[in-house]
Amino acid sequence: MTPKALEGIRVLDMTHVQSGPSATQLLAWLGADVVKLEAPTGDITRKQLRDLPDVDSLYFTMLNCNKRSITLNTKTERGKEILTELIRRSDVMVENFGPGAVDRMGFTWDRIKEINPRIVYASVKGFGDGPYTNFKAYEVVAQAMGGSMSTTGFEDGPPLATGAQIGDSGTGVHVVAGILAALFQRERTGRGQRVNVAMQHAVLNLCRVKLRDQQRLAHGPLAEYPNDDFGDEVPRSGNASGGGQPGWAVKCAPGGPNDYVYVIVQPVGWRPLSELIGRPELADDPEWATPEARLPQLNKMFQLIEEWSSTLPKWEVLERLNAHNIPCGPILSTKEIIEDRSLVANEMVVTVPHPQRGEFVTVGSPLKLSDSPVDVRTSPLLGEHNEEVYVGELGLGDEELRLLKSNGVI
Repeated sequence: MTPKALEGIRVLDMTHVQSGPSATQLLAWLGADVVKLEAPTGDITRKQLRDLPDVDSLYFTMLNCNKRSITLNTKTERGKEILTELIRRSDVMVENFGPGAVDRMGFTWDRIKEINPRIVYASVKGFGDGPYTNFKAYEVVAQAMGGSMSTTGFEDGPPLATGAQIGDSGTGVHVVAGILAALFQRERTGRGQRVNVAMQHAVLNLCRVKLRDQQRLAHGPLAEYPNDDFGDEVPRSGNASGGGQPGWAVKCAPGGPNDYVYVIVQPVGWRPLSELIGRPELADDPEWATPEARLPQLNKMFQLIEEWSSTLPKWEVLERLNAHNIPCGPILSTKEIIEDRSLVANEMVVTVPHPQRGEFVTVGSPLKLSDSPVDVRTSPLLGEHNEEVYVGELGLGDEELRLLKSNGVI
């Protein structure tokens, strides 16, 4: 069999909750040997939001597939000695503790690169250096401070968080990019390096078009936004695309919470769209025929489309729009997504066997490499690989392993 893309790369995973585990799971899917180091009590998410008593939660299982788990109390002297050996044997180390936590364990960057000059040491933090450094960071805090919430929602409503975990898992993807770049550079220099990604920074990177529009405001209102009034900051604009082609989510029958189709109106699509909605005369009407004529009345344009779409089920609306190459997509609920046959066929919705819960459904790898296919394997039980790693790889004796456990080191 062809080796996986990251086969031979050992990752010491000292992460917990979501931002770090999402990154190390991607590395595991790419073929790295990810050893998840947990306190003897385990990653806190093993017990959070449980749907079954005394079984690892879906929160944990869906972020820790394809990893091995070992336990270690790094506050003990023997624990520090073992951690030193684990660092020495690893290519990558990833952590997302609070600022300074790993330093206080006695493992500063200087100490880590002294132990292993080739290691890539990646950290996820909430914020960069400055006044926010010690703020506690959570998913929605990062959205709030990275530009997402102020630009999400409707003009007359409060700022809203997005359902996509751009603060946590979005940061995780950025961390993977940094780690891969550092590993690639190591091939030339022979040296590892420090990789830092802040959640606020990752969210801001995903909000760059709003920073684009903030600068455009200096030259007048944003014509492609449906808003009536503009101040000196980018407004919330509902479901407007904010791009060069206007878009909106229009209602469909029978009117349920997700009976909507998102429609984008390109110049070339206006004539077939006007015919579909039963208003063919608008294709040549000077008040509607050009993008420039339609921009000032986007609300009215999408109202006309919705008068048509609201009489049909969303899948029929989708079929009719696609027949004319009009960009569109149905709003898929979580239930529809988890049951979507195409997503299952593309291994994006995957059913995984689990030793305690039987099986669970999770999101598969969005990274599709022709020579490195992903086989999603179950998340590890707490300390499942202690003997495998400590005895089989570090060479500790069976008796020492028993003592480490009885003394609370593992």
